[in-house]
Amino acid sequence: MTGELKARAVSFYLPQFFPIPENDAWWGPGFTEWTNAAKARPLFRGHVQPTLPADLGFYDLRVPETRQAQSDLAREYGIEAFAYWHYWFGEGDRILDRPFREVLESGSPEVSFCLAWANQSWTGVWHAAGDKVLKHQRYPGPEDDQRHFDAILAAFRDARYLRVDGRPVFYVFRPEELPDPAAFVDRWQAMARAAGLEGLYLVAEASDLLGRGSRYSTAAADGFDASVYMRLPVDVNPSTTLRMRLRRKLRGGPEVWPYSDSIVDTFPRDARVQPCVYPNWDNTPRSGKRGLAVTGATPALFQRNVEAAVALLADRPAQERLLWVKSWNEWAEGNHLEPDLRHGHGWLSALRAGLTA
Repeated sequence: MTGELKARAVSFYLPQFFPIPENDAWWGPGFTEWTNAAKARPLFRGHVQPTLPADLGFYDLRVPETRQAQSDLAREYGIEAFAYWHYWFGEGDRILDRPFREVLESGSPEVSFCLAWANQSWTGVWHAAGDKVLKHQRYPGPEDDQRHFDAILAAFRDARYLRVDGRPVFYVFRPEELPDPAAFVDRWQAMARAAGLEGLYLVAEASDLLGRGSRYSTAAADGFDASVYMRLPVDVNPSTTLRMRLRRKLRGGPEVWPYSDSIVDTFPRDARVQPCVYPNWDNTPRSGKRGLAVTGATPALFQRNVEAAVALLADRPAQERLLWVKSWNEWAEGNHLEPDLRHGHGWLSALRAGLTA
């Protein structure tokens, strides 16, 4: 495909597509993200479920050929890197790290990558049991930070690792839950320099899913190089809010909001805040009637949001034109770029078109 890419697309990548002993114990033998995605059913009139994979099928991420096929698709459609969700619960307690570990050790596939630390306790959200804590996120202190850093230093040194001006990108999902975000930044930058790196490009998530105020707003003051503004592509106004509340009062079920192709207009105009775009959202396969579903999403509408986000980045240094996409493969959250049986390569084509418009 031709056309100059006007932003650096980084797509979040979920590794929960292979069985692990913990999930077997919690949810039954063989549980993966596919378990919830495949059993999803419509919960209201017009609800499009289940959403099923096309080209790649119900894959297993232990298979190298699957990872290669993902890389080939991503690169064909203009994605520079996958941001692998990375789970470190403290004191060396890790989970779901096999796919990335094999990517690192094997030297393939070719697509670039970075790590996104999902620093949050695991709950029963997979089965609409959000109050059930399965694994606690712990912050034992500076010694554990060093152990964590040492465990992923080989990734930072890999030639495929996503960098900004020579510095490896490291993403923090819940910076507001760190005991001291500024101290975290100072320690990690010092460890990086001590290891011979030029430093890290530290990115903090600023979650504001329904536009009611960001969960974290002190990224710059705490020393992060950038923050990523996360806002669902939904039209929240008095009219849609009233309809949503009436629907739930009369019929029960999940929150339902219409897709907005102008959501980027509400994003902060700040050179240190980077945009994130969603093709869609529907986490009812995980959360059932307690979930949130977006209606009316199409590749054409998604493309408009991509174009707007690219325009937002246009006057920034080329290295810092990071456009985050959620996600590559969050099938049970209803946000994925991978081909599905309804739209084929539509989401990918829309991304590429938006990156080159």
